[in-house]
Amino acid sequence: MGELARAYAYLLEHQSDFWAALATHLRLSGSALAIALLLCVPLGLWAAKQRVVAQPIINVANALRVVPSIAILFLAQPYLGIGFAPSLVALTVLACPPILINTYAGFRSVDRAVVEAAYGMGMAGGQVLRRIELPLALPILIAGLRIATVEVIASASLAAFIGGGGLGNFIQRGFAVNQPGIMLVGTIPIALLALLAEALLAGMAHFVQTPAV
Repeated sequence: MGELARAYAYLLEHQSDFWAALATHLRLSGSALAIALLLCVPLGLWAAKQRVVAQPIINVANALRVVPSIAILFLAQPYLGIGFAPSLVALTVLACPPILINTYAGFRSVDRAVVEAAYGMGMAGGQVLRRIELPLALPILIAGLRIATVEVIASASLAAFIGGGGLGNFIQRGFAVNQPGIMLVGTIPIALLALLAEALLAGMAHFVQTPAV
């Protein structure tokens, strides 16, 4: 309780720093997830439709999953410098594999008989994609987004080590002066953000899986 009290007192004294760090953390995480979605949903769909390219794409995605985000941060630094840009690159790379793999798996799981029946009813390719394939693939796609979101929110704390800002600043600051209370100002909000995102996306997945009455 003592450390929590010290964390709360520190937060009250540094409210402007906290809100600025929180805004940066959310902007960094949200931007990485948005870029990953824009890149990986079309790529996953293409891989699901073109079996020739599917295996190489999935192999690359699986290889990227084992690379630690902090390693990507420091690999990007010589080319992009320090700050927001290399942090965004690292988090985007971290977010891509689960979104890509689950997009591929989602579209591959769609029953081909249902698709053929839709074409047989006279639907065009775009209509089949929007009205049949995407709704059926969406629960698996959202599951990948859940994984990516939690990983990105948690790993965004590492951006502080290369000047990217975010709530990791408090973790770094507390570690530097050996003050767990300061570290809690960063770690508790990060954990709460990850839990909130997990709950929201779980609710969304449940909603899209529930058949309309």
